[in-house]
Amino acid sequence: MLHILTGLTTREAIVDAMSRALSGVDRNDSDLFVSAWAGEEVSFEINGDGEQKLLPNLSVIRKHILGHIGPMDTTHNVSNIRIEVEDGASIARLTATSLAQHCPAGKGKDVDAPKYLVAGEYSGEVIQDVADGVWKLKRLALNVIWKQGDESVINPA
Repeated sequence: MLHILTGLTTREAIVDAMSRALSGVDRNDSDLFVSAWAGEEVSFEINGDGEQKLLPNLSVIRKHILGHIGPMDTTHNVSNIRIEVEDGASIARLTATSLAQHCPAGKGKDVDAPKYLVAGEYSGEVIQDVADGVWKLKRLALNVIWKQGDESVINPA
């Protein structure tokens, strides 16, 4: 699979960093997921129910996200993407809303299988990699706004 798309505008390339990360989770594709991040010194923060979880580097992010969510049948749908970037800059900020559906691996098409839906807002900092010119996530945060369904899908007892 082609991880880096060519011919994108700056704004499209910034959005593509988030798209690679979320598609990497949905496909459980480690190479695609890692291509979205600006090396090991990155972070991902998840806020929900008064609980804050900081994943302080790419190794921890991969273990937590790909190791736990990646094997599931998931879809992440992102909309209302806003990009703040100045012409010629190598740092940008983004926000986006998201709906993420989670289901145990192999049970996504089973209408009676447990499912868990999470709605939230992503915010983050995206940088242009000096070595290859590709835009990549430096910091990402997910603020969970609401949840619905069987939470045991992602938090087994």
